Parts: sequence; structure tokens; C-alpha cells
Amino acid sequence: MSNAQALSRTETAAPKRRPDRRKPADNVTGWSFAGPATVIILGFSLIPMAWALMLSFTDSDLMTPGRNVGLDNYRALFQDPVFYQALRNTGLLVVLYIPASLIAGLLVAVLLNRKVRGIGFYRACFLVPYIASATSAGLLMGYIFDRDFGLMNGLFVKLGLPVQGLLSSPSQAMFVLTLIFFWTRFGFSVVIYLAAIQEISKEVLEAAAIDGASRWATFWHIIVPSVRSMTIFLGVWGLIDALQFFDLIVTTTKGGPANSTVTIVYYVWQLAFSFFTAGYGAAVAYVLFAGTLLLIVAGLLVARRRGAMR
Repeated sequence: MSNAQALSRTETAAPKRRPDRRKPADNVTGWSFAGPATVIILGFSLIPMAWALMLSFTDSDLMTPGRNVGLDNYRALFQDPVFYQALRNTGLLVVLYIPASLIAGLLVAVLLNRKVRGIGFYRACFLVPYIASATSAGLLMGYIFDRDFGLMNGLFVKLGLPVQGLLSSPSQAMFVLTLIFFWTRFGFSVVIYLAAIQEISKEVLEAAAIDGASRWATFWHIIVPSVRSMTIFLGVWGLIDALQFFDLIVTTTKGGPANSTVTIVYYVWQLAFSFFTAGYGAAVAYVLFAGTLLLIVAGLLVARRRGAMR
């Protein structure tokens, strides 16, 4: 008997597997665990999103019933100079913050991946600003960068430099806020990179050292490729974080001076709760959501085509 005939008889004789049918009790047990989380997600995410979408087609002020205005709110965006200003400010924050947080986070993580005395304390120093209250950080930095009484201008005076406007200057305020935002957030990048570096095989690093590889060669050819997936994750995380930049503006500049620090999220908050144009604010929020989704999807597709994602 040939092997093919034997294999055919074996397959014929083997009983067919029936589809796995779980008992109703198993479904009840599963939903008893997943049910509360599902309800929370629906209640605090999907339902408000659907309500905001419907709100974006009205002229509601959140206090009186609004009337349906169709796409008027979305058309008004193209004629809104503050919206374009908020886009520029948010774009500047993204362009400055993400590369700085990735580069500095990786370099600091490499430095902290050493066995030296007190290394736990040094690691905690970079994490504390991230876990600290944004309100307290904003109030502290507002004092440090104050034009008249701030510590930064006091240092400039002692060094013989001219007094700077800082948070009071339309040309400097957004850069100062970006610096503050970087200081409060890049500790997260340090922690993630440090965890990824510690997962690199020690044998690989030892082999590179035996082969005479310099520190720069080890960093560029071993560490950087090994943490590539974490870089993509942190890039997406940083993009979402930057596009939601809000709390530090409230505690420092409140969008000023002259709308120079108004971001998209802060503008949405102003429209809904200061100007009472909630329908228009919802339209701006959905434009932000659509833009964020497109940027994330495009970034992931580019990373996958380049082989950065597996």
C-alpha cells in the first residue's frame, strides 16, 4: 500500500472534530468579568462620541435645545483664523516635542542602564515630573518663567543678559510651554526605553565588546534597532499626548498672549465652556479626532513597510 493511500485511509477513518461549543455557563462566567468593563467603555467612550458627533451638526450651547445646521460648523472652520492659529501651535508642539522626547529619552535610558551607586534615585528623578500633578507643575513653571518675578529672568540679569518675555511674549510663549511639556512628559520615554534596553541579550553586547565595537557603534547598530518597536510606540503615544495638550495652558498662559498658545484641545474647551458654542466646538473636536487617526494610521503603515514593525 502506498503512502498516499495509507494517508487517505487514515484521514477517512479519523473522526471529524466538531466545532467547539461552549456551555452557557462559560459565557455567563466570561461576561461576568468582561461585562463591567464593556459597560464602562460604552458609557464613557462610545456613547459620548456618538453624542458629540450629533452635537457637531447643531448650534447647541449646552443650555438650550439647538437646531440642526447641517455642515455649517465644519464649513466655518475654513474661515476661522483662531482655528488655524491653534493648528499651527499644535503642529509646532508636535514637531518639537516628539523628536526631542525620543532622542533624549533613549540617551538618558542608556546612561541610567548602569550599575552605579544610587542609580535608583537617579531613575526616580526622571520619573517624578511625569507622575507629578500637571496643575502643580504648571503653577511652579509659571513662577519660574514669569517675566517680572521669575527665577529664569533673575538668572538672565545676573548673567548680564536682557530680560525676556518668556510666557508673556507671543513669539516665545509656545516654545517655553513646549519646554515645560517636555520636562513633565519625557520621563515616560525614559522608563519605556530603559525597560527595552534591559531586555537586550547581554551575550550580544559582550560579543560586540569582544569584537572591538565602540560605544557609539554598539549604540547605533545594536541598541537602536533593538528598541525600534518601542520607538514606534512612544512616537504614537507622544503624538496623542501632544495633540491633547491642555492642562499646562490652563495653569500658565490660558491661551495667551494673543492666542499664541491656543492649541486645538484648548480651543475646543473655550468654544464649549467659555463661548458657549458647543456645536462648533464638537465639530473642531471631530476634526482633531479624524486628523489624529489619519496621522497614526499613516505612521504605522510607513513603519510596517520599512520593517520596523513585526
